[in-house]
Amino acid sequence: MSEVATDIKPRLAVIDYGMGNLRSVVRAWEHVGADAYLVSEPGQVGPADAMIFPGQGAIVDAMRLLRSTGFDRTILDWIAADRPFFGICLGLQALFEHSEEGDSPALGVFEGTVKRFCIDPPLKIPHMGWNTVSFEADGALTEGLTSGQDQFYFVHSYYIEPRDPGLALFHSDYGGSFVAGIRSGNCYATQFHPEKSQAKGLHLYRNFLRSL
Repeated sequence: MSEVATDIKPRLAVIDYGMGNLRSVVRAWEHVGADAYLVSEPGQVGPADAMIFPGQGAIVDAMRLLRSTGFDRTILDWIAADRPFFGICLGLQALFEHSEEGDSPALGVFEGTVKRFCIDPPLKIPHMGWNTVSFEADGALTEGLTSGQDQFYFVHSYYIEPRDPGLALFHSDYGGSFVAGIRSGNCYATQFHPEKSQAKGLHLYRNFLRSL
């Protein structure tokens, strides 16, 4: 699949709230045809076509930094306005009400909790590496992907448990089925890392750009 064919590249504001090296995320979006730029304070978002919320590390630290920078309110307002949004890994988990990690409140965009894997017989935690995802093959984000066959890269010890099962877009399995991605209007978020998922991850990012 070729890069997004347009003379004007979609502008993506990638939230940099002080946790982790986000260059791989920016490079992946640039590779598929976006004008992706890091923003370290809400005033830098500007006239973005979409907001990208990557995440890694502990949610307690992430929520503290989101609040101190004001990005917590920016994210809430952006999603409430149904503007295009893509969350990645912790950027998915933080959208829910509460996480078992550090007994931490989160943004509360959606009802539900973030739970630690508790698997019997025990599997290695964190869940790290390649895994297939399944989905209903009728959405713009999944066009050209094969449910139950295509693999994506995961690194996580916690998973989301939405109260509304209709939020689930992707499922995967690690000692049992879990929700690996959601969609609500123009808000998408995945537990896996598309930027680390080679061709299939880039394909998914291209699909998101085409939906803008």
